[in-house]
Amino acid sequence: MSVTVVGQRAQRYLAASALVVGLFFLWGVANNLNDVLVAQFKKLFVLSDFRSGLVQSVFYFGYFVWAIPAAIFMRRFGYKAGVVFGLALYAAGALLFLPAAGAREYAFFLSALFVIASGLAFLETCANPLMTALGPRETAAQRLNFAQSFNSLGAISGVLIGREFILSGVEPGEAELAAMSASAREAFFAAEAAAVKGPYLVLGLGLLALVVVACAIPFPPQARAQDGQDGSRGQFARLLRERRLLAGVAAQFLYVGAQVGVWSYMIRYATYTAEGMGEKTAAAWLTGSLAAFMAGRFISTGLMSFIAPQRLLAAYAAGNVLLCFVAVAAPGQVGLAALAATSFFMSLMFPTIFALSIDGLDELTKAGSSLLVMAIIGGAIVTAMMGAVSDMTAINLAMLLPMACFAGVFLFAMGAGGTGSARP
Repeated sequence: MSVTVVGQRAQRYLAASALVVGLFFLWGVANNLNDVLVAQFKKLFVLSDFRSGLVQSVFYFGYFVWAIPAAIFMRRFGYKAGVVFGLALYAAGALLFLPAAGAREYAFFLSALFVIASGLAFLETCANPLMTALGPRETAAQRLNFAQSFNSLGAISGVLIGREFILSGVEPGEAELAAMSASAREAFFAAEAAAVKGPYLVLGLGLLALVVVACAIPFPPQARAQDGQDGSRGQFARLLRERRLLAGVAAQFLYVGAQVGVWSYMIRYATYTAEGMGEKTAAAWLTGSLAAFMAGRFISTGLMSFIAPQRLLAAYAAGNVLLCFVAVAAPGQVGLAALAATSFFMSLMFPTIFALSIDGLDELTKAGSSLLVMAIIGGAIVTAMMGAVSDMTAINLAMLLPMACFAGVFLFAMGAGGTGSARP
């Protein structure tokens, strides 16, 4: 990490800076294990596309519920307490997968995912603004893109873990399931449920170890009541006058909806439109897409030294509108390649929208950050809508929704240089 990108302040708190960067990796693992779980639960519980999409709906609803409480909690107790509490919730949710697998109840799995998401809401509400604060304001977007690059590595790791340790490659159709004996069918479903235990047990134990580490290392001092003089309610009321922030919340809602929807249904798109492709091969396409996402993060961080972040954001959003159109119009290998390519252009969207939206908020930064984290609910709503469209028509037509979302991000980027605060 260079001093230019990370900032001299981060150098003084190297252990805390490394932990914060690690948080980006860790929620990448959780987010993209979900993409595998959508396919796994569809098979395990014989679900429609809409019902399998509830994995993402419940997960991102957790962000929505806990984002503002997380901001209030950290305003009172500071960033370090938010990190510790978030890691503890994340660990608890991961360990709940063990009894959920034993019970083989879809609702139990969804409850565990909600607990994981609750922990991640604390971690994301903390880590994003903290990373922007660890250096000069003018390089905040570049610095946040750098940290988010490790989120991409976590995303790839999550899919690889799911592909190797959760997906079995055994994909009986309805006729094959019906032809099985009761004992064979029971053994198949028991094995598919048990496959999730190992990865989530290791993840949960690792997170508990990180809780201990986080408690032991020093963090930069963070103000408590000094963040604002008018109280939490007054801060959120003042945010309603921040036009750029509100536009950013809408853009973040659309972006996360598009990202989660594309990744959640990429395996489904591949197996449905590319004749003869199995779930493990489809998961390899998703892994490749996430590798493009990670490469895009590093390349985009470099490009921001020469191109204004909002201009790059606009160009990338326009590219993804075109790629989604190809996925709709040319289902099969061509459409799958286009869909996989969207990840490269998605790479800078979340951190850039985040940094542009909170620029200049000063004492309102924590509260504003919580609204941007709440916007992650887009992953729940858009993914469920895509599942419903797929059930009614076809999976390629469901890609019209992320196409529209990227168009909205393009509009935000075009106006990002001219929208700001309404305060005097």
